[in-house]
Amino acid sequence: MNVKIDTKEKFTVITPQVIELTAIMTVELSNLLLPYLQKDIPHIILKMSAIIELDELAANWLVTIQQQFYENNCSLVICELQPTLAKKLDQLELLELLNITPTESEAWDIIQMEEIERELLGEE
Repeated sequence: MNVKIDTKEKFTVITPQVIELTAIMTVELSNLLLPYLQKDIPHIILKMSAIIELDELAANWLVTIQQQFYENNCSLVICELQPTLAKKLDQLELLELLNITPTESEAWDIIQMEEIERELLGEE
């Protein structure tokens, strides 16, 4: 799968360069994303601006992979989701389970807030 990777100081933006995300492609994306859990900067923004089609298995995979990140005290935020995909995720009752923002800037804000929250909870 062709992706664009943009490494920032506190997170990495990964942008799939495909118009459809299928269950088969999620294996490739998993192989790309999961190693970030072991990196110094594990937080990911998954920029979905190019994707216009998503099958049900891929949609469920997004929820699963996001949960893996949160279980490891890392953030995975999806941004720039096409309206048709948001509608499909809503129909599948998955939209509320995902951390989605309209823009990359807002995704970065979420990552910062989650990082502060983890620090505060870790002190208790």
